[in-house]
Amino acid sequence: MKTGLRPTKADKRILRTIALGLLLPSAMLLLHACNNTPQHETPKGPTADNGNAGLELPAGFGALRFADSTGNARHLAVNKNGVVYVKLENLVNGNGIVVLTDKNGDGRADERNSFGPYVGTGIGIKDGYLYASSNTSVFRYKLNEQQEVADPQHADTIVSGLIDRGQHNSKSLAFDNNGNVYVNIGAPSNACQEKDRTKGSPGMQPCPLLDSAGGIWQFKAGELHQGYHNGKRYATGLRNVVGLDWNNQANTLFVMQHGRDNLHDFYPELYDAKQSAELPAETMYKLHDGANCGWPYIYYDQFQQKKIVAPEYGGDGKKAVTDKYDDPVATFPGHLAPNGLLFYTGNMFPERYRNGAFIAFHGSWNRAPEPQQGFFVAFVPFKDGAPSGKWEVFAKGFAGKDNIAAPGDAAHRPCGLAQGPDGSLYVSDDKMGTIYRIIYKQP
Repeated sequence: MKTGLRPTKADKRILRTIALGLLLPSAMLLLHACNNTPQHETPKGPTADNGNAGLELPAGFGALRFADSTGNARHLAVNKNGVVYVKLENLVNGNGIVVLTDKNGDGRADERNSFGPYVGTGIGIKDGYLYASSNTSVFRYKLNEQQEVADPQHADTIVSGLIDRGQHNSKSLAFDNNGNVYVNIGAPSNACQEKDRTKGSPGMQPCPLLDSAGGIWQFKAGELHQGYHNGKRYATGLRNVVGLDWNNQANTLFVMQHGRDNLHDFYPELYDAKQSAELPAETMYKLHDGANCGWPYIYYDQFQQKKIVAPEYGGDGKKAVTDKYDDPVATFPGHLAPNGLLFYTGNMFPERYRNGAFIAFHGSWNRAPEPQQGFFVAFVPFKDGAPSGKWEVFAKGFAGKDNIAAPGDAAHRPCGLAQGPDGSLYVSDDKMGTIYRIIYKQP
């Protein structure tokens, strides 16, 4: 192309080609920048559902449904990657452990798998293993580097042969930091009568059930094929414990006991219906090796603030016991059914919740003629490994309504508690299988 001359048609075509070549990269860069503007990014991390999934929470907290319809979800555990393992009371598609994964990072499960062909309650993660219990045994699965169960079809049997007589048969689990696993073995009885739950039947003295039930047994978390023959009865006199957890500040085990029933039904001359609805207290114990909490011989009366001799053993509703048996460290209204206990060690919630106890109250069945109560998660503040204030309701609304005539009327019933790696609090519901996730919305 010669300079100083009028361009030919061929020259014009060349100039247009050069111009397009120069403009196209700039246009592509501009388009790329527009497509990556932050205003349309998908929010990261959990956000609360509208209405906090039906829950009422303290100011600053929110709740979402992490998963729904998992089955009768009992206890649960969360690994370092945020994957949630749920133990089921009844098999779903032949399996009793559900694995829930949040793949897209929105705070809710979007992938579901299952394994483990047995029912039960207990589940926990410790030192690179997932532990789960049936109603007679404790099993263990190795976690790989991705924190996944390496071989879900083959489990190590840690403990077997524990009694299951249908009543109070869940084998809940807790772990210390010295390689031990603690297993609740509930008593298949109300008050160790000669004829269980029968008016006029005396209590057996001594109670023969305490040799294999009604307490907490200690086993080695890393040894196979243990049982009563080489386990240790760590604590006794506990009718049934579903919620238990290790407190790292106190370096000891805490448990929540389900109190006895039927005081008015069997002893109307000693207790009226209202007293029977409210007694005895649901109790929290700080255990030690050799602890004896007194069941079936006593119960704790939260109104008299005394350990009272059980009527099956000569009590009259007033006769107190001042020694021999351990005192509870906290008490709650009767028949609320504490099914989950968790000491919170996360950083998401405000400081006042650090190292405190969350308790999932499953809800009562035998408070008539008083309204049924429970169906909430409570909080107890702790300091230096001991309760430091009054208990309070932390999360309620699970039941869906206030006046519950029977537990079946409740929409949801909280059962298990677990802490996520980000400090979220997970709550399981063993009626509809909802897994709730409670978060703190930073101001």
